[in-house]
Amino acid sequence: MSDQIENTPSSSGHPKGLYVLFFTEMWERFSYYGMRAILILFMTKMLAFDSKLASGIYGNFTALVYLTPLIGGFISDRYWGNRRSIVVGGLTMAIGQFILFFCASMVHTNMSLAITLFVIGLTTLVIGNGLFKPNISTMVNQLYGPGDKRVDAAFTIFYMGINLGALFSPLICGTLAEKVDYKWGFFAAGVGMVSGLIMFQLLKNKYIVTASGEMIGGKPKPVEKPVSAVDGTALKAEFSPARIAIWLGVYAVLWYVFLTFVGFNWISTLVFATSISASGFIITDPMLTKVERQRIIVIYVAAFFVIFFWSAFEQAGASLTIFADKQVERHIFGWEMPASWFQSVNPLAIIVFAPLFATIWVALGKKNREPASPLKQAIGLALLSLGYLVIAIGVKGVDANLKASMFWLIGMYILHTFGELCLSPIGLSMVARLAPMRLASLLMGVWFLANAMANDFAGMLSKLYPEGGVATSIFGHQIATLNDFFMIFVIFSGVAALVLFLISRWMLKMMNGLR
Repeated sequence: MSDQIENTPSSSGHPKGLYVLFFTEMWERFSYYGMRAILILFMTKMLAFDSKLASGIYGNFTALVYLTPLIGGFISDRYWGNRRSIVVGGLTMAIGQFILFFCASMVHTNMSLAITLFVIGLTTLVIGNGLFKPNISTMVNQLYGPGDKRVDAAFTIFYMGINLGALFSPLICGTLAEKVDYKWGFFAAGVGMVSGLIMFQLLKNKYIVTASGEMIGGKPKPVEKPVSAVDGTALKAEFSPARIAIWLGVYAVLWYVFLTFVGFNWISTLVFATSISASGFIITDPMLTKVERQRIIVIYVAAFFVIFFWSAFEQAGASLTIFADKQVERHIFGWEMPASWFQSVNPLAIIVFAPLFATIWVALGKKNREPASPLKQAIGLALLSLGYLVIAIGVKGVDANLKASMFWLIGMYILHTFGELCLSPIGLSMVARLAPMRLASLLMGVWFLANAMANDFAGMLSKLYPEGGVATSIFGHQIATLNDFFMIFVIFSGVAALVLFLISRWMLKMMNGLR
């Protein structure tokens, strides 16, 4: 039996299974961020889309990437379990990357076929990501026992795996795409995904187990229905026809409102309507206890503020890539740095500073002075706002005929990294701790719904980028300069940080003893 299971701590004091998940996620993120680093450049330079169309497609695609984990979480919790979902999802994503490879190969000979393959490739990536993403994160928490104080640090270490992949992918995929041919950038992304799957398959049975040696992530066991604490009768089925009918009605109304009055396209409508109605359906589950419902409400509130963070942060793959390509001085001793390389600044900074943040949280925890999760997230939003203030200052007076120093952009990305370290790994850890076990992957999917809405919103905001000196407007306010554009993010992320700070005590109370 000893050759099949092993969950002894590594020299760092964490189970070895954490590092199997670390490297699996690293290769998956290499695949995704390698593709993302070149996506908008591929659309504008090779498919000849204008920047506004490309921004819209980028926002819709990345939103769907974070929407489908809701379905993937449901399939995992109900039928497949984490392990099978990860393998099927990873294989599907690898296929999607290779379809994009063939798409890029057809650009010069058959543009119509290339665009068809482009749509099929992105769709395949969306489906695969939905199965993979919520399950890999959920398994991290299951390596630890209830109340284990190493969990926040574990998610920070796991987050380094995400960013190790994200660091090298723009450098490798971006260089291959911009300096050789875009098809090789997509091909490298596909190879990365296959590498992660092979490693996961070889090591999962030995290391991804509990401290007592039980397998983590297998096919879920049937959950017994709880009885009422008042009269002992069985509670109604969680998927009762009446509740399904009510929320389908709400879903239909939301579709009508977003399409007719808000003016969203069908993908944006799908993202926002699904996110709101699915969240409402889960919180009205009669099987939830009072404490479970309060903790889920905290997840929802935190997820709402995450929308503000990621819609600003995810400009990295949209407007900030356009900005880096066209209005940042990228020459170093006569050599021009690929625009996609700037997307490696954030993951490099995370790798450098994540151990420091993990050490700080552990040290403060030992002194009982560690900020609660909601307060950490408020700090993250404030740092995001500060980062955009830096770039807004840096582009003051820069017009279509001038270029800004790359150091303003690098400085902004570093501050955004500090904000991300306060918000994202802490959010993953919080969801894993607050979610009822039977809904763990599903609620991780709900958490990613916030990212879905944020990414779609990011695409909408990216369309406001004043390219070539052409002004755009929002709520009647003219966005004529780069400074105007970046100040949008300074204001709304700063206000969100303040509000979250003010309600953090109430959220802590609703967490019922968890921090």
